[in-house]
Amino acid sequence: MDRAEWLKEKRRLAEVRFDRLWAPIYDDNWGATIAETHQMCIQRLLERCPSGGLILDAACGTGKYWPLILDSGRSIFGVDQSQGMLEQAHAKHPNVPIEKVGLQEMYFIEAFEAAICMDAMECVFPEDWPQVMSNLYRAIKAGGYCYFTVELAAEEVIERDYTKGREMGLPVLYGESAVEPGYHYYPQMEQVREWVRQAGFNLVEESTGDEYQHFLVRKGS
Repeated sequence: MDRAEWLKEKRRLAEVRFDRLWAPIYDDNWGATIAETHQMCIQRLLERCPSGGLILDAACGTGKYWPLILDSGRSIFGVDQSQGMLEQAHAKHPNVPIEKVGLQEMYFIEAFEAAICMDAMECVFPEDWPQVMSNLYRAIKAGGYCYFTVELAAEEVIERDYTKGREMGLPVLYGESAVEPGYHYYPQMEQVREWVRQAGFNLVEESTGDEYQHFLVRKGS
């Protein structure tokens, strides 16, 4: 099985699944509460963002974190590759500008004081991580901050899913879980730090909590 074609189909199916399956039920099942670590880390980002600043929410989904940002006096621009998720966000916050664009296709150049990418990087293929990091870096103004999360999984689960995927004939790499219709990628943290460095970011803070690794990074002045 050709990996490039497999990844292309996986991404197409992910968009369909978010549009049809997850968008209608996301807020009822996962949107009502914000995990403690997520809330703490986004507050640390907001403390470093100028009052009235514009924040890019990359892979914004249904706008779960928008009330926190708006209540702080900052503005938001939301992007997502799922039209269904964007429609849910727009229904709740009609005055927040949105655009249908994937993490890999973001084109913004120094347009935002800060950026967040929360609960989404697990959907990014390892081949696309450098591009996504570069896109986030380019989107932020000099000296700006970005907060993103990386989902965690037990090593035995990662090993199990990798082995099963190979047995099924899937062109998976270690860290990828694709034995079900969906897809998750659990990179090693050293690799994440290297991608952060390659993009040009400086690592400000890193913490673990609520099944995620949390990264606060900064673009140089």
